[in-house]
Formats: sequence, structure tokens, C-alpha cells
Amino acid sequence: MPACQSFQESALNAPTAPPITLYTSAVCGYCVAAKNFLRSRGLAWQEVRIDTDPAEREKMVSRTHRTSVPQIFIGDTHVGGYDDMMALHRAGKLEPLLSGDAS
Repeated sequence: MPACQSFQESALNAPTAPPITLYTSAVCGYCVAAKNFLRSRGLAWQEVRIDTDPAEREKMVSRTHRTSVPQIFIGDTHVGGYDDMMALHRAGKLEPLLSGDAS
């Protein structure tokens, strides 16, 4: 059954979805909006609260050179904040990142 073998091979070569990391704080409307958008798409993420852990805040600033939240990473790609993520979404460039298919 060559079709079955082909399916198995393509499944093995399929890209895996990269992890999503959100640097957030408790009183951040844009953080809530980012999480709601991701939730509406059925996506999971790791949340890193910078307001409760100064070391994580330093790590975020070091990685992004930004002090505002949210700061969003898809895999190792720094997307930016909520507005940046929505701009990527409107431009059709967010899906390839989320699927691990970005070039």
C-alpha cells in the first residue's frame, strides 16, 4: 500500500508547531488581548510573568531590547507585541510561523 507509506513519510517530515512564549504582567490589557487571540485559535502558550520575577524581566529586555509587554515569541522568532502579532496576522504571515513553516 504505497499511499499509506507515503502518508507515514510525509507525517514524519511534517513541521511541528513551535512553542509560543508570552512575556506578560498582571495589569496589561494588551497581554489579555494577545492571550484571547491565541486562545480563540486553540493555541497554547507559556506565560512568563515579568512583574513577579525581576530576573525574567531582565531576560526579556535582553532578548527583545524592549521594556513593554506583551513580548511574544513563536519558537525563537521574536514577533513583538500584540500590535505586531496582529499586523503579521493581517498580512498572512502569522500562520506560517505558527505552523513551523516560516521561511
